[in-house]
Amino acid sequence: MKLDPETDLSFTRTLKAPRSVLWDCWTTPEHIRNFFVPRPHKVTACEIDLRVGGKFNTTFEVEGKAMENTGVFLEIIDGKRLVFTDGYSEGWKPAADPFMTAIVEFEDDGAGGTTYTAIARHRSPEARKSHEDMGFFDGWGTVATQLEDYARTLG
Repeated sequence: MKLDPETDLSFTRTLKAPRSVLWDCWTTPEHIRNFFVPRPHKVTACEIDLRVGGKFNTTFEVEGKAMENTGVFLEIIDGKRLVFTDGYSEGWKPAADPFMTAIVEFEDDGAGGTTYTAIARHRSPEARKSHEDMGFFDGWGTVATQLEDYARTLG
């Protein structure tokens, strides 16, 4: 995939957990609650309908405030790739102010682990910069560490 440095942010790390376990973590609401936002923030609700056009809704608690995020899956390649966006909610209802489209990829590393890539695509260079300034790399890095730690308790 060709990335656009003006609008895309990308993060890759090798995680010491099998791809199948990481996939289950990303596609099961009960698992999402254990890694999806950097602690001490938390996921308080998650709904997943794992199909193109299916919902991917989460509610976070950040500093005592609830933040609801609605979205849909745009592409699903079983065990390998998830693409979701907040640009639409279930039923293809357009969002008033979308933030990003996320692409999460999983590839076996040949040693029992997984090469994990998260890409955030934004509608403008300004939105990309805002996300980077907000802490994209630290935030997604923390989430990757939490995902790896949690996945290792499952596999």
